[in-house]
Amino acid sequence: MASETAPNFWGDMPEEEYYTSQGVANTKSYFETPNGKLFTQSFLPLDKKVKGTVYMTHGYGSDTGWLFQKICINYATWGYAVFAADLLGHGRSDGLRCYMGDMEKIAATSLSFFKHVRDSEEYKHLPAFLFGESMGGAITMLMYFQSDPNTWTGLIFSAPLFVIPENMKPSKVRLFMYGLLFGLADTWAAMPDNKMVGKAIKDPEKLKIIASNPRRYTGPPRVGTMREIARVCEYIQDNFSKVTVSFLTVHGTGDGVTCPTSSQLLFEKASSEDKSLKIYEGMYHSLIQGEPDENADVVLRDMREWIDERVERYGPKN
Repeated sequence: MASETAPNFWGDMPEEEYYTSQGVANTKSYFETPNGKLFTQSFLPLDKKVKGTVYMTHGYGSDTGWLFQKICINYATWGYAVFAADLLGHGRSDGLRCYMGDMEKIAATSLSFFKHVRDSEEYKHLPAFLFGESMGGAITMLMYFQSDPNTWTGLIFSAPLFVIPENMKPSKVRLFMYGLLFGLADTWAAMPDNKMVGKAIKDPEKLKIIASNPRRYTGPPRVGTMREIARVCEYIQDNFSKVTVSFLTVHGTGDGVTCPTSSQLLFEKASSEDKSLKIYEGMYHSLIQGEPDENADVVLRDMREWIDERVERYGPKN
């Protein structure tokens, strides 16, 4: 296991060597946007023809490095070109740490990078999928709503945040009191911290590794972030019927961070003709990085079957 001083979760092996050992080529770069610089990564299969592109968004307080990239690496080894960006305010991107006061803007900023790649000569003819985990699922849904409906071949959600569990909901009284300060309190890290990471990870060894991510935000949630998450969840719930694209959404019944109802409601209310829902008995929030390997493998196998089948069915575009 990686020590807490190791530069990466896998230990001291040089990055290029590690990625090559996994069968992928990794590049890192910054993408300039009107709202600040985004840190971006690509993961390309080393020995396979690229059959589609996947654009990945991480969850609250996380980033595209550390363990999140295990998802990216898996998809790349299946033959997908994977692109990921640290959200504004997260990881190595610009912005106040973990301040999500305008999630529409945050979604539009990541979308500008994803569209830049999606529309490039190299990839524009290939099937393209948006992937969002946890709060990244809500951001991904906003990106979908901000896009021309034909931009994306499909959406993939892992434990998405569309419905806030009762015990995680911000107090309306508290938000109202801070609201009386006319926005002055919006960036304050002053909301109760529900210790989400412990509720998200089942495997104790993986919990240690995730907790040692040097770029993970560990402060209390900011007032504007909780206000905005509550607003966006309501907005998404009101607009589920506008989803017409193919999608897969997966959730564990033991998820203490985002309600499995998030995935169930999307499945019931979306207008998509091709929609898939997988519920995993007893699994926690972090289905790929936080479950024991045998559980994570089940989720990955389901995701691989789904995306390969959609590429077969819908792509590539001429």
